Amino acid sequence: MAIAVCSGSFDPVTYGHLDIISRGAKVFDKVIVAVLINSKKNSLFSVEERVEMLRQATADMSNVEIDSFDGLLIDYMNKRGAKVIIRGLRAVSDFEYEMQVASINKKLDDQIETFFMMTNNQYSYLSSSIVKEVARYKASVADLVPPAIEEALKRKLASE
Repeated sequence: MAIAVCSGSFDPVTYGHLDIISRGAKVFDKVIVAVLINSKKNSLFSVEERVEMLRQATADMSNVEIDSFDGLLIDYMNKRGAKVIIRGLRAVSDFEYEMQVASINKKLDDQIETFFMMTNNQYSYLSSSIVKEVARYKASVADLVPPAIEEALKRKLASE
């Protein structure tokens, strides 16, 4: 069984993330969406909240599993029996960074492959940071995130 991991902070999950996840789920037998636990990053949502939002957003994808991890992605992948990393690319600037990460991952474990997917053009500008910024100014993010995520953003930002 071909198991792939799509990792990230997903703070919050956007339609761009979901595009990559759903397309990856059509290519691989199983896709594990792994939320990185990064205590150095000042996240809006807790890891538990992000995991739950991803579970809701991917509920209709039967071969997608949501999890979280801390430490090296390569160690997590070996623990889960995964051999492929899925990464979305929005622009050339993403490629330079992602190539560096893929190269070090390959050095750490030469059995791991990185599968790059170009983001759908309609999401090429989209990032979690942009979504949070737009939501902070109470502008609509309805075209950027699923309805449940939009509501979670409103609740979270109202309590800031």
